[in-house]
Amino acid sequence: MDGVPADDKLYTAISSFEVEENADLPGAIQITLPVTTADGDLTYVSDPRFKPYANLTVVVTLDGMADQCIFDGYVLSHKVHLETGTTNSTVTVWGQDASWLMNLEEKVKEWADVTDGDVANSIFGNYGITPAPENTEDDSPSHTEDGHTLMQRGSDIQFLRNLARRNGKLCRVACKDVPGVRTGYFAKPSLDGDPVLTLTLNDPAAWTVHALDLEWDVTRPTKVTARQALFSSSEPEGVGGDTNDSGLTLLDEQMASEFAGKDMSVLLSTTVDDAGELTMRAQSVLREAGWLVRCEGEAEVSRIKAVLRVGTLVQLDGAGSLNSGKYYVWSVRHTITRDSHAMKFRLHRNAMGPIPTPATSLLGGLP
Repeated sequence: MDGVPADDKLYTAISSFEVEENADLPGAIQITLPVTTADGDLTYVSDPRFKPYANLTVVVTLDGMADQCIFDGYVLSHKVHLETGTTNSTVTVWGQDASWLMNLEEKVKEWADVTDGDVANSIFGNYGITPAPENTEDDSPSHTEDGHTLMQRGSDIQFLRNLARRNGKLCRVACKDVPGVRTGYFAKPSLDGDPVLTLTLNDPAAWTVHALDLEWDVTRPTKVTARQALFSSSEPEGVGGDTNDSGLTLLDEQMASEFAGKDMSVLLSTTVDDAGELTMRAQSVLREAGWLVRCEGEAEVSRIKAVLRVGTLVQLDGAGSLNSGKYYVWSVRHTITRDSHAMKFRLHRNAMGPIPTPATSLLGGLP
């Protein structure tokens, strides 16, 4: 709390405590405290530790593991509920991660001779946020005055999130282990590498989640037809950027079109300076649409001996051949008490597992 550790009295008083991490939305915190009367005023309602823009950080410590800073942000709102005699009265404190500081001023600015990754790194640096190394990978072409410069109309974080979406990237600000050491991400999801942990459903001795909800949805584009005229070309039909490849590693065997047995095609026309940029924009459509599988569940930190973090990969076991496998952690909502730490998670993936081979008939093939 503004750099000062919370005391035991506050921990005892807290009625509920939630933190959410999200891949494409700002991180958030919500704390509910009881309101009583003390020294002629209401407790916690005017507490300077919860004043506007007070810095709150939440660090989870597990034995034998590195600290995990799951929230670093600022108080933005109070909601006070009062009843007669202050019985059952509460104050709910709500805050958002440090990206909110990038939302305090709307701007009009022209960016020239820079790529989208360069823009993101420059803006993050203005707020003392360290750009992630991968921000300039799979980058856009440079926006030059000979073609189209880049116009910003809006706050810095609004501008970056719009740029990220058209690049097929995710934009967020997060801390890893040390409060105040913030990283700005403007990068495509990393789907390579090994899972950081395994979520097990059916093992009677080693299960880590007791329930899962899974859904798939094939009502999403799998192919993009893209065409656009260019200032630099006199070709009447312009250039093409058709693609059925999102540019992301598949997390299992069957992409959406293979699983569905059909393609869903959409048309894209957008302002670009060359065919490569048009293809990048087409891929971004497929990246956003490609998460055809979603899994929701809840796990206890005490059971899985780890803290789920957005942007990592996990292995899901016990969900059948189609749905078991690697997943990308999209969001985690932490509900913390003095006795427990529950994590309600949402996992995404861009592929289905193999279709199982039909089992041999128990009757040996007899009619």
